[in-house]
Amino acid sequence: MPAHLTIVVAIDTHNGIGINNTLPWHLPEDLAHFKRTTSGHPIIMGRKTFDSIGRPLPNRRNIVITRNAEWQHAGVEAVTSIAAAKELVGDQQAFIIGGGQIFTDTLADSDRLIVTRIDKAFDCDAFFPAIDLTKWQETAREEHHSEANGFDYAYITYERIS
Repeated sequence: MPAHLTIVVAIDTHNGIGINNTLPWHLPEDLAHFKRTTSGHPIIMGRKTFDSIGRPLPNRRNIVITRNAEWQHAGVEAVTSIAAAKELVGDQQAFIIGGGQIFTDTLADSDRLIVTRIDKAFDCDAFFPAIDLTKWQETAREEHHSEANGFDYAYITYERIS
């Protein structure tokens, strides 16, 4: 049975996801949502995303995809391909958490997208691919407002259309 992959991503109005390997916004509510969503499950990320986090995330199996077969870090399983990451998780639910190239390379293999859509444009140098609504159907939406940041955001779930 193949892995069940869900992409978890926060994007701005232009599908921006980051700048200089960091998040361009500070939204604690979304970080808490991310933690609730991914805790207890494998997470798959690129090496640059791991470097930006700086440590393995607790209560999750951390799998890092890197071109460098020699790369290693305590508490992390390193692989050199998406296929190898999928083999590690087997038929478990796993979450793809970035970055931009990993999102692009796993979009076709993913069953679900959990998107935090921030209603503001930021200066970004990394982007999420456009969501093709002929292939994805919105199945859930929670609208929120950040008083601290002065912008609206929504948690949107998309399921792949069979």
